[in-house]
Amino acid sequence: MGVKFSIVLPRQPYTVGVVRRFLTEALRANGVCDECRFSILLTASEACANVIEHGTRAPNYEVKANVAGGSCLLRIVDRGPTFDADQVPLPDPDEESGRGILLMRHLSDDVTFTSSRFGGTTVQLHKRLHHGGEHSSAGCGMDRTPAMLC
Repeated sequence: MGVKFSIVLPRQPYTVGVVRRFLTEALRANGVCDECRFSILLTASEACANVIEHGTRAPNYEVKANVAGGSCLLRIVDRGPTFDADQVPLPDPDEESGRGILLMRHLSDDVTFTSSRFGGTTVQLHKRLHHGGEHSSAGCGMDRTPAMLC
C-alpha cells in the first residue's frame, strides 16, 4: 500500500505525540510488526524531542515519512544550530537523559545527520520493515539495544 506524508509542526512538546499518531497509523496500515513499530516510534520520538529541545532558531520543524517497499524512511528537519552527532559524548549511566542519538543508532538500520551550511540539521532514519508473520527480532534492532539503555 505505502504511505507518504510531510508535516510542519511548531517546536512544542505536544507535537511528539502528533508525529507518533501519524506514524502509528501509517505503520499499522502497512501491516508492520509490533517490534519494528516500537523501534520506529521510539527513534522518531527521540529525533523530534531533540529538535524541540535544541533547535532554538526556528519556531517550526518538519517531519517527512515514506513507508513503502519494505522500509520506513523518516527525515526530521530543523533550522536550529548545526551540530556534529559524532561529537556527542556517550551519556553517563546515572543520567536520566542524553540517550536519544544512541537509541536512534541502535534501533534504526541506518541513521545520518546532515547539517546545512545555512543552519539546521536533517536526521534521516531508515528501518527495514517486517510484516506480521515474517517477523524476526534479529532484524528489528531489538537484539542490538545496548545494556546501558536498559
